[in-house]
Amino acid sequence: MSDQYYKDLLIQHSLCPDCPSPVEVVAFFKRLTGLFFQDFCTVKLQSVDQIKAYELALKADFEQLLGRNPENAIKGVKKLANDFFDAFEGVFIKLSQDIDAMYAGDPAAKSRREVIRSYPGFYAIMAHRIAHAMHDARVSDLPRIISEYAHSKTGIDIHPSASIGLSFCIDHGTGVVIGETSIIGNNVKIYQGVTLGALSVNKEDASAKRHPTIEDGVVIYAGATILGGDTVIGKNSVIGGNVWITKSVPAHTKVYYKAAMAIDKSESLDTFVFRDM
Repeated sequence: MSDQYYKDLLIQHSLCPDCPSPVEVVAFFKRLTGLFFQDFCTVKLQSVDQIKAYELALKADFEQLLGRNPENAIKGVKKLANDFFDAFEGVFIKLSQDIDAMYAGDPAAKSRREVIRSYPGFYAIMAHRIAHAMHDARVSDLPRIISEYAHSKTGIDIHPSASIGLSFCIDHGTGVVIGETSIIGNNVKIYQGVTLGALSVNKEDASAKRHPTIEDGVVIYAGATILGGDTVIGKNSVIGGNVWITKSVPAHTKVYYKAAMAIDKSESLDTFVFRDM
């Protein structure tokens, strides 16, 4: 091995020698989910005082993690932690509505508790709500580690910066990708294999809106690909499986793929038909 090889390794180890490892960040995230739901908690919290004490301990751990990363320390550890923890009540309310949406939207769900304990779609949105709150608090590094942990666990990839409204439902979920600048409204339901992506992957577009906007009440079925920052899926539309969309779709529209031309009109939905070229 060359001397330069070892010098290069030393540079890597010197970049942030005390930064918390992804393992430590994930351990904190797991303890945090235990604050919101008993199903993820390793201790029994049986009073308001115990819950408050658990939260204070979490906050101290979070400040310690922040202080070990110069990017976060320079922003002010106390302020970052306060801004993040101040968002908790709103995060919990949103998660409760997500649970209701998944329970109501899946005939196979026997209880809300089952959704919490076993649904990958819920785990992914829980991780996203937490990572997004960190992102909004201007915390560096940690939000992406949390989102990628949830990605590895569920097969659902949601960037921490993506904006997701109330009562969000991911059914099944494997292979779902929601890009950085995606905007999703309220009461949206997404099935497995859906991609909300960018038309361009050029680095110079990093600060632009590159991913689509999904308005309220939209349902997107399995395998659909929707691309582009100017692409808007209008409210209460239904996007069929395996379609490829790069242009906006009006509200109350049904979009589906069919090998032979077919038109299916209803009182409430206009129909776009995608057919073989």
